[in-house]
Amino acid sequence: MLNIVLIDDENDALEALEWKLINDIEKATITKCNSPIKAIKVIENLKPDIVFLDIQMPEMDGFTLIENLTYRNFNLIFTTAHDEFALKAIKVSAIDYLLKPVDRDELIAAIGKIRMQEKDALLEDKLELLLGNLNKNHDKINISADGKVYLLDKDEVVMLKSDKSYTTIYLTSDQEIVVSKTLKEVEKKFQFSQFYRVHNSYLINLNHVKEYLKGLGGELIMTNGETASISRTKKAELFSKLYFD
Repeated sequence: MLNIVLIDDENDALEALEWKLINDIEKATITKCNSPIKAIKVIENLKPDIVFLDIQMPEMDGFTLIENLTYRNFNLIFTTAHDEFALKAIKVSAIDYLLKPVDRDELIAAIGKIRMQEKDALLEDKLELLLGNLNKNHDKINISADGKVYLLDKDEVVMLKSDKSYTTIYLTSDQEIVVSKTLKEVEKKFQFSQFYRVHNSYLINLNHVKEYLKGLGGELIMTNGETASISRTKKAELFSKLYFD
């Protein structure tokens, strides 16, 4: 008996996929969830064999959902209308996907493939490969937010600012991306020489520093007009990176 969980914020998509599974797949129990946040608990409790997961959801995108799971030993199938680049990364990472609207024959084939093979690798390993592939697009940085995956150029990121469990990413276009993760978590994706953590609350792009204001710790004026505080313990190292006297 296959234990299957369906996750999609669109109820119509959930019901359509459930109907196809009920009519075409034997010996399966199906659980639907239209909230990715609630789905985390559902997966942890049910420990399913297969998860059908939408990528673009408003509360939390599919990549972030997977990153927040502690139980990952299941087969994953993305159900998505996502862009071509992400689909290539998913395929290379040995994770299956079905394009919406889900085709009946492709669905049957995907389930059949799962039934014929054992879990040769944990999803955790495949996900790590997937996120790595997403990042290989000319040093682009993938950021999951607002039900989307943003692929950012290093040079367009001015700075990041922490606000408790949220992080705001400021871009040269004046766009702001709010990520529901701490700066410590998001910082891992900015391991490039031009980014420097000047304060517990600020990670800056050194190439976008416009002015330095003297003070106890001091402040930086960035090219977008935003300010970033400097920790006293970071001042000396920062000055050497900026070639200040």
